Formats: sequence, C-alpha cells, structure tokens
Amino acid sequence: MKKFLNAAKNYFVDFGKAVIHGNLWTKSSLVVMGAGFWGCGQYIKGILVTAMEILFFAVTFGFSLEYIRKLGTLGTVQREETLDLTTLTKTVNDYDNSLLILLCGIIGILFLVIFVLFYISNMKRVYALELEKKADRHINTFREDLRELINGKFHITLLTLPSLGVFLINIIPILFMICIAFTNYDMDHQPPTYLFTWVGLENFKMLVTSTTTVTFGYVFIRILLWTLLWAFLATFSTYFGGILLAKFINDKKTKWKKLWRTLFVITIAIPQFITLLLVGKMFGDYGIINSLYNKAGITSFLQDIGLVSKGLSYIPFLSKPGWAHVMVVLINIWVGVPFQMLSATGILMNIPEEQMESAKIDGASEAQIFWKITMPYMLFVTGPSLITAFIANINNFNVIYLLTSDYVTSNMKFANSNAKEMDLLITWLFTLTNDYSNYKMASVIGICVFVICAVCTLISFSRMIAGNREEELQ
Repeated sequence: MKKFLNAAKNYFVDFGKAVIHGNLWTKSSLVVMGAGFWGCGQYIKGILVTAMEILFFAVTFGFSLEYIRKLGTLGTVQREETLDLTTLTKTVNDYDNSLLILLCGIIGILFLVIFVLFYISNMKRVYALELEKKADRHINTFREDLRELINGKFHITLLTLPSLGVFLINIIPILFMICIAFTNYDMDHQPPTYLFTWVGLENFKMLVTSTTTVTFGYVFIRILLWTLLWAFLATFSTYFGGILLAKFINDKKTKWKKLWRTLFVITIAIPQFITLLLVGKMFGDYGIINSLYNKAGITSFLQDIGLVSKGLSYIPFLSKPGWAHVMVVLINIWVGVPFQMLSATGILMNIPEEQMESAKIDGASEAQIFWKITMPYMLFVTGPSLITAFIANINNFNVIYLLTSDYVTSNMKFANSNAKEMDLLITWLFTLTNDYSNYKMASVIGICVFVICAVCTLISFSRMIAGNREEELQ
C-alpha cells in the first residue's frame, strides 16, 4: 500500500514539474495536447493526440455529459403516451430512461477518468521529450515507435485488446451491478415505462431484516450457510475422491487399468447438463429409482423407521430438505470425481519414487505415506486449482438448478423471499432476476457473493501456498 501511495504521489509530482518547468510548447499541451509533440518535431504523434482530445470533447459534450448530469436523480420525466383523437395516433413525450442514464453515466465517468490519466501522462511524456531534445539525445520518430511496439514493447501491443475486453466485459458490468444495488430497480420500477431512483443502503438493510412481511434476513443467513457448506463438501469430496480413485487405478495390484480409466472418463464425454437432467428425472418423486424401491419394499422400510413420512408413496430424494441436500452432494461426487481423477493421475505419477521407497524402508505404512508424502505434494501442486474449485462451487449453478428445478418449498418465509431451501446464493440471485425482476436485491446478493469469493481466495492463497515450500518437498 505504501509503494502504491508513493507511486501515485510521484505520478502527480512529475506532472507538476512538467507544468512549472516546461517550455512554451510543453505548457501549450495543457490546452492543445499535441503541441508538445509538434515542438519536438513529432507531427504525426501531435496530430493523433490532438485528434483524441477532440474526440473526447465531442463524445463528452455531445453525448455523455447529459447522462452524467442526470446521475444524481436517474431521471425525473416519466414516459407518457397521449392519444390524438383526430388522427388516432399515439405520441410519446421526451422521457428519461433511468437504466440508460445509469449505464451511459458510468461509461461517461470512466471515459473521463481515463482521459484525465491520459492527459497527465501526455504532459509527462512531452516534458520528457523536451529534456531529451535539450540533451541532444535521439528522439524516436513515429515509424520507430511503431517498430518498437512490434519488438521491444510487443507485450503492450498484445495486452491492448485483452485489456479493452476486460474493461468492457468485466469492469463496466461490475460497476453497473454495484450501482443497481443502491437503487429501487425492481418489477414496480421497470424502465422505460417507469423510473427508478437511488435509495442508499435500504436494500442492504432489507437483506438482513426479518419481519412478518420482509424475510430476506431469515432466508439470507440459511442460504449463505448452505452455500458455504455445499462448496466445502462438493470441493473436498470430489478432490479426495479423485485422488483415491487415481491411486486405486494406478496401483500396481490393480488389473485392467485402462478399462477402469475409460469407464470413468466416459462420464466426462457426456455434457454435464444432460447428465444432471437425466439423473434428476431418475431420482424424481415418480422416477425409475422410486419405482424400483417401491417394488423392492425399501420405501416401506424407510417409512417404518421414520425416514420417510407415512403419507408419501415415494422417497423425496430431490423434493424435501435434508434428502435433497444429501443427494445433490452425492450426485456431484459422481459427476465431479472423474475430472479430479485425471488431474490427480498425472501428479501422482510425478511424485519422486525415491521418497516412497525410502519411507517404506523406514517402516512407514501405506496410510502414513499417503498423509505424509502424497497429500502434501498434491496440496502444494494443486493448491491454486483447489481454491479455484471452491470458488467455482460457491457459484455452481448447474448442479443445484438442474437437479432441483422441480423443487417447491413449503416454508412460507422462503417463499416470501422467492427462494427455496436448496438454493445457493447464485441460484437465488438468478430466480430474483429471471422470474421476479427484483434486480436491486439480486445486485446486493451479487455483491455479497463477490465479497465472499474474494475473502475466501485471499485467505486460502495466503494459508495454502504462502512462502517457498518447494524445498520441503524435495
């Protein structure tokens, strides 16, 4: 943090030096950004920089400034239609669109911030060229700069398009979602027909409030706990299951290794959403599994011991809390273990054989070798991917949504918040937006998911792969 502050300080100090000590051409760049380049004989650069300045002012004053001015209210003129009885035609007034104001306002502000940074950098660059000219140093021509972008600075050329993609696809949507969380954008405030406005922290308060009419607080805590429990169970069950399966297949005593490996890899070849939909139907209330269990008398037995209600003629694998929570974890193991098995196989084959033989000579058992040699090595190599898998399971939409699409909650508090006991935060967010157009609460939940993922990632990386542990595994 200290380094960042020092760098920011130097950034603006250098700009001040350019303004104070620069010659007439450099100071003219404060008004016409290309003037400094013209003073150094770099006319093409000067024209390009000036053209970018003109483009900025044209876009700002011709387009984005109008939306930036309205950001404070998100619009005041609502859409109205009037019918002309003489011509029987409808006319629409010049109305405000809150959604468009918010989006274009954010883009306009970002464009302004980028231009300010570019403006400062331009002044610093022009001043540096002035000093190089005074010292009679060689100043690159425009052609030489282009050649440099292909040779010495090729990394900048390569990163330009990906950086632009990150800005358009990641940064703008994230900022837009954060802003939506502070508005009342929902089903009753749908643009362009209706306006929505800023409400401050009201939505965040609602997320932790539990009353007779607002039950988001009750639901949020339970879904949050289930999300974290699911992510833990789904990650580590498939992780250890994949490692144990890989050890079993690669063991010297195991026969038909290729056959076993092929059987498990086949599950990967089938698209996951097809597998989950089919398995969901198989374990449905009137699916094939329940039919077989009825005929075998297993359903009656479970009713006798109290695991299934007497009034049910089926086992509620995916339709009742408890049963459904266990089933989605078990089904995820079957779906996810083959992926982990493949990655674990390659890592297990690279564990130094000398370490294993030395441990056996010293009298270590198979269990001791597994926990003292195999697992530390696996955790060191797969640490980053394990963290990624945990974060991915927090946002594992497919498994939960496809397996429990027919689940109907009987808990009125969950129903009041448009949620189900089986929901993760990500599936709850999807339901709020897709089915109920409650974008404000969905944005708040989205921010919570982001914070949880960020905190888990930082803690996991600092604990699991901190320091230099390579020497410990030699």
